[in-house]
Amino acid sequence: MDFWPEFLANSWGREFVAGGIGGMAGVVSGYPLDTLRVWQQSSPSGSSAFSILRNVVSAQGPTALYRGMAAPLASVTFQNAMVFQIYAILSRAFDSSLSPKDPPSYKGVALGGFGTGAIQSLILSPVELIKIRLQLQTNDQSHAKSKPHKLQSHKGPVDVAKSIVKAEGLRGIYRGLTITVLRDAPSHCFYFWTYEYMREKLHPGCRSTGQESLQTMLMAGGLAGVASWVCCYPLDVVKTRLQAETSYRPQKYYGIVDCFRKSVKEDGYGVLWRGLGTAVARAFLVNGAIFAAYEVALRCLISNGSGTIQTESAI
Repeated sequence: MDFWPEFLANSWGREFVAGGIGGMAGVVSGYPLDTLRVWQQSSPSGSSAFSILRNVVSAQGPTALYRGMAAPLASVTFQNAMVFQIYAILSRAFDSSLSPKDPPSYKGVALGGFGTGAIQSLILSPVELIKIRLQLQTNDQSHAKSKPHKLQSHKGPVDVAKSIVKAEGLRGIYRGLTITVLRDAPSHCFYFWTYEYMREKLHPGCRSTGQESLQTMLMAGGLAGVASWVCCYPLDVVKTRLQAETSYRPQKYYGIVDCFRKSVKEDGYGVLWRGLGTAVARAFLVNGAIFAAYEVALRCLISNGSGTIQTESAI
């Protein structure tokens, strides 16, 4: 009975809950666009986002846009809590002279974000592998029509995980881990640095006072998401293609460099930026929601609802 009051009385508990709320807000708000991005990246032709969306929705219904959401939604509380906790620790660890009352330096923010991205990849890589397999199940089924005995129709994330372990062993669940680390370490560096920099520019002094407006949270979070995607998007395209490979199809790519080379040879350098528009739109929406929900939830937990969030423009 006393667990939650004691848990929320601790700063780690409040960070955990606020991080989970922020993460869930991000997943729900941006998942349809994420599904569309994955479809674009794995498409063998340069089909537009609208044509892909129209074809899939007409054939599978709008629920196809949410296929595979259970995996990231189920893991997002722990993942987001871990990300914000590790970032808070590392951003200060790289600046030992920092006063506990002062915000971390921009150098600490960048290095802390880099380390956070590398560490969280250990959890994110299996989750994204399962998510991508579910999102591309429609395409896989179409490809496998000529081989019905090898067709696998997965009912959910647990079923996908079991099939991967059965076909490829425990090592298979971490397919794409290396490329995920190479993507997430620099992207989180840009992610947290952009957020801290933009919130201070939009609302001077807020890094010390924590009194930025809701508009500032949304804008700074959205821009942080855009920056993190633009800086590493070609790596994300390669990651999607590597993780989309399944055991019932002949292996096409033999590593990161091979996937990069073959993708460019077949579709040109433009393939490395395929789906960027969808990803950027989703990134702005999702990360604005994540940071706003996180900051608001954290302040409400700290003040037990007595804190105030500014809604007027602070620019």
